[in-house]
This record gives sequence, structure tokens and C-alpha cells, in this order.
Amino acid sequence: SVATGCPNGRMLCIQKIGSDCIKANAQSCGECIQVAEKCGWCTDDFLKQGESKSARCDELKSLITKGCSKAKIENPRGSISIDKDKPVTNRKKDVAEKLKPDQITQIQPQKLSLNLRSGEAQTFKLKFKRAEDYPIDLYYLMDLSFSMKDDLENVKNLGTDLMREMQEITSDFRIGFGSFVEKTVMPYISTTPARLLNPCTSNENCTSPFSYKNVLKLTENGQQFNSLVSKQQISGNLDSPEGGFDAIMQVAVCGDAIGWRNVTRLLVFSTDAGFHFAGDGKLGGIVLPNDGKCHLENNMYTMSHYYDYPSIAHLVQKLSDNNIQTIFAVTEEFQPVYKELKNLIPKSAVGTLSSNSSNVIKLIIDSYNSLSSEVILENNKVPEGVSIKYKSICKNGVVGTGENGRKCSNISIGDEVSFDITIESQKCPSQGKSETIRIKPLGFNEDVEIVLNFICECECSKGGEPLSKICHNGNGTFECGACRCNEGRIGRLCECSTDEVRTDDLDGNCRKDNGTDICSNNGDCVCGTCECKKRENPEERYSGKFCDCDNFNCDRSNNKLCGGHGRCECRVCICDANYTGSACDCSLDTSTCLAANKQICNGRGTCECGVCKCTNPKFQGPTCEICPTCPGVCAEHKECVQCRAFETGEKKDTCQRDCSYFNLIRVKDRDKLPQPADQSYPLSHCKERDANDCWFYYTYAVRNDTMREVYVVETLECPAGPDIIPIVAGVVAGIVLIGLALLLIWKLLMIIHDRREFAKFEKEKMNAKWDTGENPIYKSAVTTVVNPKYEGK
Repeated sequence: SVATGCPNGRMLCIQKIGSDCIKANAQSCGECIQVAEKCGWCTDDFLKQGESKSARCDELKSLITKGCSKAKIENPRGSISIDKDKPVTNRKKDVAEKLKPDQITQIQPQKLSLNLRSGEAQTFKLKFKRAEDYPIDLYYLMDLSFSMKDDLENVKNLGTDLMREMQEITSDFRIGFGSFVEKTVMPYISTTPARLLNPCTSNENCTSPFSYKNVLKLTENGQQFNSLVSKQQISGNLDSPEGGFDAIMQVAVCGDAIGWRNVTRLLVFSTDAGFHFAGDGKLGGIVLPNDGKCHLENNMYTMSHYYDYPSIAHLVQKLSDNNIQTIFAVTEEFQPVYKELKNLIPKSAVGTLSSNSSNVIKLIIDSYNSLSSEVILENNKVPEGVSIKYKSICKNGVVGTGENGRKCSNISIGDEVSFDITIESQKCPSQGKSETIRIKPLGFNEDVEIVLNFICECECSKGGEPLSKICHNGNGTFECGACRCNEGRIGRLCECSTDEVRTDDLDGNCRKDNGTDICSNNGDCVCGTCECKKRENPEERYSGKFCDCDNFNCDRSNNKLCGGHGRCECRVCICDANYTGSACDCSLDTSTCLAANKQICNGRGTCECGVCKCTNPKFQGPTCEICPTCPGVCAEHKECVQCRAFETGEKKDTCQRDCSYFNLIRVKDRDKLPQPADQSYPLSHCKERDANDCWFYYTYAVRNDTMREVYVVETLECPAGPDIIPIVAGVVAGIVLIGLALLLIWKLLMIIHDRREFAKFEKEKMNAKWDTGENPIYKSAVTTVVNPKYEGK
């Protein structure tokens, strides 16, 4: 595993790559290369004192880091060799020349040899191409119980009709016929003498019950098929499920009796009922499991009363072993049952049979097209520790992996598909022998033979020296740079017997002095010699005669061992060139102290460990260029520049005496002043103001700590005086505008007030109520006189 995070902000993470090789504690090269594909064995003499021979086994990069020569590392690799690679056949049906079945190749290559090393996968490509006009053997297995009476009539002409239809698919077609009813024991049939002769009722003439009969061996003669089928008679039984599984088993295993060739094999199973399977035989007192062998005598199955029905798994195995593809032609009622059965039997199909089997030819052709358009790869049992993965590259570039990697669908005749097959071994077989596995497409007679050779020993072991003097006077075999001890001997050089491993005398040799732990508590005492413990991180090691040294407990800088600029040996840092210090954190390189003026620390300090140490405490910064307490350069030289350039300022009277320490150079405008990018020495741009509020611009530079230069713009920038007329006009206009605004506001307020008063008057007038009585002192101006003599005439 690889560390994916750095705890506690650590910048250096420990990687555990290769730790599996260390943990294996391999004692020989052969043991080492079986641990993992990344492990190698060093035959070089590179081990330090205190390291065991198992330290020779590690990841290749780690071995080289430890000092092993790359040429001395044993790291055998796996390989693939193709032993038989006959190309797939490009066969056309209309070609006059006809090939025999064994001359047709649909799968390539046919034989390979793989050299497998533990943990290293080997991948090869397998091609499959459906050959045109490929021969077909079809065996029609029919239920002849009484319910199939009308179906038998329609099957009597099946031979010639099916021959004619199959000519569109292949010119080499053979057909056979078989029938089944049920086991000939109670309670499946009636065993009374009369019923054994004729199991049917209602005056029907039926044949005696039987389990399975091979009526016609596979033949090219369709007329013979029709003739023999026409002679068949219906039989009968008592229960609804039939004994079809007994018949399927015999058809699968009796290849000679059926006449199967190594071509496409189709078995059409026609029935209108369910099926008995393993365990149902107990009802008739039959307890022996089906043995999966052929028991045909005179084309009749003779052991139905002796062996139980086969199980579904047993049928699957035999059908697969004999490359038989099954088509279940069943009535609508039993479709769900047989569809479930189809899911358990690879390369099988289910078709709906009409009540009288009138559609059987179309059903067979449709089912054959469905089966032949799909290729499914399977392999036999693989050795323990070996795994196989499939990846399919199907039609139109469709890729399948996992279980879908075993198959391709919708394949037409002439289509070519391929499979990437990966085989990996995790360990060597106990016997170390070669193993053979086979991969084949279901329902086809061709397969691929794969011979697996396991790499269990290193090449260097072949040159081993048995009973070598190096191994303590012959107590082991010296091979691959180390001793492989004989039984009962241990130690780096097989110098110790297992009986004397733990003794006080030997333990005393593993103590640095009497007061210390055995092997400094960092190892084990083996035969009086310390063998240091291994660390989780393969880069970390204990070493030394008493395991008192290590390469990981040195001083650190920036959380890195030896600052990342050295190696740790026996807890002391050995620094790389240009570095020094206990943690190799002191660089002797002075380039980091170089200032912009190419001086070391601006001439104001010394360079120590790549960092400037300023001699004057008032200066600081990476190159002693900053002085926080010093007056600014511009303010410091303002008065002198002012007096020399413009003869003004506080020092104009003492200018010659106080201000002659720099060279003054006048320029016409600011664009002519030197720019910092153009100079190789410190340069300051200044902008200052005099007593008349005029601005002047200059630069101050120091060359080589002695020569000072001042560039100054010879023209002052003074602010212009105020224009009186616009100011006065503006004030007068402002006063007039303010007065007019005030008058308008006053007028507006008066109008609002008058309108409010008038409205109030109108309201009071409307609300006034006057007294309607007469005035007592009022006298009318009109006098009325009555003529006494007037009579109204």
C-alpha cells in the first residue's frame, strides 16, 4: 500500500511500497519471487553487518538504493508462446470444394504455453469467427405420452421438410429421432399386466410404456426419418411430469449410438408437460444417483428402474462436455418453467410449441439462429491460486468485462470477434508441475489448450553448489549468493543447529556489554549473531554487529531526514557536497546571498548557510538591504539637492561645504531620469516639495559604495496662481442666485398661506346660520290705500 496523506503536517510521507517483500522473510531466491511480482533477489555481496539474508529480497528500486548492482538482481518475468496458430477458416457455401468438419477452424490460436510468475498477469488475444456452411447434427427428442398424440402426426413429415429448410443454412445436415415417456415403475405408470401392454384408455391402441428409445440414429436421409417416425405409437403414464431428463442424459452421453459428429450439435426437446429431476425417483423406490453413463441396449434405456433422474447440474455438465445445444419446444402452459430451466443451462433456448406442433420447423430455425448468434466462452477447472479474467471485443467495437467479458451477441455468419484473456497465478502449485486448462466456446467442438508452466525457482539456483564449504563446511547449498540451509540448520551461513539456538553463551555474543539488551532490542540473536529486525518502511534499516545503528534516527531539518541533503549512517548525517551541519541544513552556496548589485549581502554582512547575517544591526532583509530606523534616502538628501540644483533651501549658504559628496547631473524632464531596470546598483526615485510648494524630482544612486550620483529634473513644477475674475464673477452670481431662490421660496409660501386662509373663509361661510325674524323698527316704503267706494266691478 502507499501512504496517501501526511499526518501532522509532515512534508515527507513514508511509502510502504515493497514492504510485502520484506515481510515475507524469504530465505531463498525461489521463495522471494513467489511473494509478489515486484520482488527481486540480490545475489551480490551487499548486506551490512547484522542484516539477515532475507534482506536480499526486496523491491528492485530498494535493492539498488541499498547498494546492490542491477546486474546482480534475479527478477524472472513471465512469457507467452503460441504453439499452434492455425488461422480461422474463410469458407463459402457456394464453393464446390467441401471441407471436412475437422478441417474447419473457428477459433484461433489453438494451443499456447504460459510461463507464470506469482502476481504477474499474462494476457493473450483469442479470435472467434463463425464459419459459413458449418455442418449441423440435429436430434429430435419427443415426448410420446398420450397428450402428444396430435403432435406426432405433424412430426411425421418433419424430416424432409426440415431438411429443405436447413439447406438455406448448411449443405451438411443430419437429423435423428428419439422418444421418451417415463420410468417403468409405480407410481409413474400402472404396472398391471393389461396396462403394461396398453396404458391408454377409451379403446386407444397405444404402445407399451418405456423410458427412452433411440428410434433413428443421425442420418442425412430425410425420407428414412419420415418413415420411422410414421411407425411410432403414442404411449401413456399416470403422472403429469415426464421422464425427459433420463432421455436427455442418454442422448448426451451415448455419442456412438446417437451418431454425433464434431460439428454443431442441436438437441430439440419437445413436450407439453413438466419434468422429474433428482430425488423424485424415491417415489418409486429408486435411490441410486444417476451415474451419467450410457445404458442403451438395442437402442432402449435399460436402467431407468435402477438409477434416479439426473440433477439439473449433472445435465448441464454432460451437455457442456459434449458440446450439445438444447432447444426446448414446449407449449405455452409450461413456458415459465422451461425459461427458468434455460437460465440454468448455458447455450439453450426455449420456443413456444403450438398445441399440435405445426410450427416446429419455424421454432427450430429461430432457436438455432438465436443460439448461433451468441458465443460464450467457458474454461474447465483451473489450478488452485490461478485466476482467469475475460474481456470481449464484440461486433461494432462493443466491449464487455466481468461476466459479460465471456460472451458476444448478435454475431452473424462471417463475423469475427475477439477476447482478451488474462491469466494470473498467485502461488506455485505444491508439486511445482505444469498444468493444462482448456477454454472453449459453449456448443462448439473446438477449444484452446493452454499449458501453464510456473516459475517457482530462479535461474541462478541451477548453478547452486550442494554441501558448499561456504555454508559452514557443507551444511547447506550455496545458491544465488546465499546459503540455503539443510534441514535442521539455520543461520546466515547455516552455522547453527536448531537444537542450540537458545543458549546463554550464544546470547552473550549478541550484547554490546553486560548491561545492554540483546541486539540493542532491535534484533534477534541467531547462533550468536544479531539479525536485525526489519522496519515497516523498507527504506529504514537497523544495522551493526549489535543492531545499534540505523539510518532513520538522524537530525532532521524542515521535517526531512538530514534536511533532504544527505544520508543517515549509524545515526549520523553524511552530507552531500555544498552542505554541512548536523542535519545537513547549512548550505555552502552563496548565490542566495547575492544582492541586486552583485555584492554579497550588499557589503553589509556575511553569508552563513545561504542566509545573510548583517554586521550592522540597523540593516536587515534577505541581502541586508532594508534599514527601518534610517531616514529615507529622499528626505536625507533633499536639502543638498535643492541647494545645488536650484540654490534654495535651508543649506543654500553652506552648500559648498555640506553638499559636495555627490555628482549632480541635470536632465530636462522626468523621462530622462535613470530607471531601476537599467542599473546594476541601488537606485532611489524621489519627489520632494520646497517652501514655495513647488515639486522637484531626482534620483539618488550609489556605485560601489563610494561614487554617488544624483540626476535631477532642472525645472520645478509649481502650482499656478488663482484667476481673480472668475472667482469674483462666481461669487456675485452665487449671491444673486441665492437671493432669487429665497424670493421664490417666500412667494411660494405666501401663495400657499393665502390659499389656506381663503379655503377657511369659504368653509365658515357655508357653515353660518342667520335669524329669520322681522326687524321691529323696520318700516316698509310702500303705503297701501283702499278706495271705500270700490265695489269690485
